[in-house]
Amino acid sequence: MATAAGLRAPELFSAAATEFERALQRNLKGLEYFTTAGPQLGATPKDVLIERGTMRLYHYRPLVDDVYRVPILLVMATTNRGYIFDMVPGQSLVEYLLRAGFDVFMLDWEAPRADEKTLTLESYVLDFLPSAVERVRRETGEPDLTVVGYCFGGVLSLLWAALEGSRQGLANLVTFTTPVDFTAMDMFQSWSDRRFFDVDRLVDTLGNCPGDYLYTAFDMLKPGARIAQQIRVVDQLYDEQFVKSFRMFDRWASDILPLAGEYFRETTKKLMWDNRLLHERMDVGGRPVELGGIQVPFLHVAAQHDHIVPTAASAPLIGMIGSADKEEVVLKGGHVSLVAGGNAIKRLWPKLVDWLGQRST
Repeated sequence: MATAAGLRAPELFSAAATEFERALQRNLKGLEYFTTAGPQLGATPKDVLIERGTMRLYHYRPLVDDVYRVPILLVMATTNRGYIFDMVPGQSLVEYLLRAGFDVFMLDWEAPRADEKTLTLESYVLDFLPSAVERVRRETGEPDLTVVGYCFGGVLSLLWAALEGSRQGLANLVTFTTPVDFTAMDMFQSWSDRRFFDVDRLVDTLGNCPGDYLYTAFDMLKPGARIAQQIRVVDQLYDEQFVKSFRMFDRWASDILPLAGEYFRETTKKLMWDNRLLHERMDVGGRPVELGGIQVPFLHVAAQHDHIVPTAASAPLIGMIGSADKEEVVLKGGHVSLVAGGNAIKRLWPKLVDWLGQRST
């Protein structure tokens, strides 16, 4: 006997049994997804060299015997955790750099306490960063180092390099997806519009800027993306590698840190509102910042499909740096996939190791 679909009864029963089995396995995978912890992140062995307030300085243990002379200091953005550089074995920029023979340090951040609401841009650029740099120099016995800053960690690195880099032994400077023209960050301009956003009231009322507030701001850049991602996870529960990758990146993207109140107030007014860095009117602690004074080898890497720091926001940077040895590279990928995941492994990481290898002896 044939059915309307042209299938005989045994074939129909077999197809139904197959679909039932798939549904059962999907449910089991879904139960596993919701009842098990995600992969352990940031597990590359390291030592904590500084633990002071919101500041953390890590030193990763070497994986090879022969190490380049010039060490690397990774500087994370103040809104996010540094484990984006060290996801899991095989997908860790830190591990990749260690295996390539670099001595790797990272300046990372914890949530500022209520009593740290008075931290300013000066605290980060002229206290935390110089303290980390001096400790790296003491730890390695080397007079100079390479600084690699990601996103707003790149902004902090630029400001420090312009003010203190020559005095503190900066040998090379690398920035990823680092904005200098804040008018090109359209969505952030919209939610921080001075006509509607009272940053003084927020800071005076709450002290520190809450992480949930910042998370919502990031989420607004792609308002439908999170729902779409959840649907994709349901559709691909069978794919363990996809689920593992999703859980890693979703955890990091959701792990947004609050910002110290005065620091948030200052960066909002000086950068988002006045765009002082682009117009060469930026100062930190009353000291004028001149990016043209940065003379060391410089590399900036932008992401072609970056929705957080569009390429237009970082495009003027290369022309503002004074070094004769400078390069800008625009690679395929987004703000996060540029530095972590399969795209980064194929594109950014080899480029970074090659560039640094020529300048780290």
